[in-house]
This record gives sequence, structure tokens and C-alpha cells, in this order.
Amino acid sequence: MPIMTWIKDETVAIITMSNGENRQNLEFAQTLKAMLDEIIADKSITALIITSNDEKNFSQGVDVNWIMEKMQKNEHQPVRDFINGMDNVFKTLLLYPVPVIAAINGHAFGNGSILSCACDFRFMRSDRGFFCFPEVNIGIPFRWGMNAFMKKAIPLHILSQMEFTGNRYTAPELEKLNIIVKACASQEDLMVQAIAYARTLQKKRGIFGKIKERLYSDIVKVLDADFMQPSVPIDTLMVAD
Repeated sequence: MPIMTWIKDETVAIITMSNGENRQNLEFAQTLKAMLDEIIADKSITALIITSNDEKNFSQGVDVNWIMEKMQKNEHQPVRDFINGMDNVFKTLLLYPVPVIAAINGHAFGNGSILSCACDFRFMRSDRGFFCFPEVNIGIPFRWGMNAFMKKAIPLHILSQMEFTGNRYTAPELEKLNIIVKACASQEDLMVQAIAYARTLQKKRGIFGKIKERLYSDIVKVLDADFMQPSVPIDTLMVAD
């Protein structure tokens, strides 16, 4: 069974993550990047929505068990490839020449929340799911590139509070903070609202892409500089007590 699929709803592409908690590992990064490339090759697409079909989760973030297994086996290259692969996904979303909407249908933790921040707009169910950066509690530091683009989605004073506390936020709370466009009453309402919004964004790819390229040029520089080289110790992923 594929870990994600995509369909067209008229001119709106919808990626549906379909692997339960949608933990992110090398396969996740490679599959999502290939899917983003496939979608944008279709010139009729005017917007993209990313969501999940799990009853509880949008994405629970990094597949820590997969990373720990690789590190215990001293297989560091796949972990580096995953980190760089997700950075490539984030950069692709930042510069995607059509609007990208995260339809957050359940829990978005860690890299799941970060993935939504790489999108242009966010909608979230109000009846289920929390939005959270638990890294402070599990000893994983945010990478420079992540912090750079998270600031475009979340004001710095709110982002710092989220990162320092690891607190969980509901959709109504995020709506009040203007982090999401709308808190939606149910799963059905979430997709209706996200698709309806996507259909209002009939922008020409050339100008939309150029605006994003110039608006996010500083963020892209940080992402490019944050590329994980083979000489970087892999244990910098974790911070001990």
C-alpha cells in the first residue's frame, strides 16, 4: 500500500498521506518530493492541498525509531539523505509556483507541524488534533533552515513560546493567532473549506513563483547553507541532558 497518493479535484491537486501516523523517514521524503514534481508537471493544476486519511493524525513528525535503528547500525548516510531530502521538500514547497494548503486533519507534531509551516496556508479541524513542537521535551534541536521558514508561518514571539514550552495548541487557538486560516468543525468541513479556498487562488504560475522566489530568498539561502554534509557528526541530531 502506498504511503501517500494524489488525485485531481478539477484543477486542485490533493496529496493524501496514508501511512497511519505518517512518520517521516527517507521513504517519506523521497515519495513526497517525487509526487510534488509529478503534480507541478501538470500545467492544469492551480493549487495543492496536503492532508491525511488517518482518523487521528496529520503527521506525527520524524520517524525517530527509524533514525535510532540506523544510528545503532552505524548507517549514517540514509539519515543524512533523509534530513537533506526533507530540506529539499521544504524548499520545493516554499518555491512551489502554485498555492499550497495544509489541511490538518489531526495531530501535527514536530516535523508534521513544520511541514505545514512550509505550506502557504493552513486549515485545521477544531474537533480533533493538536499542533505541537515537542522537540524541547525529546532533545531534538531545530535546524537553522526549519526556524527560518517557520517564522513565515508563526510570529517569532509565538514561535519562541511554542518551541520553549512544547505546549499543544488547538485549531481555535491557532486561528486566533492567525497561524491557520480557519478552524473547521469536522473532517468534511475541513476539506470543503480547504478546496473552496484553493479554488479562489487562480494565479498565474510565473508571477506567483517569482513573488515566492523573491519573498523567501533569505530563507532559501539558510536552507541551502543548512545542507547536512558527510563531515557533520550525525549525533548532532540529538542533544543530551
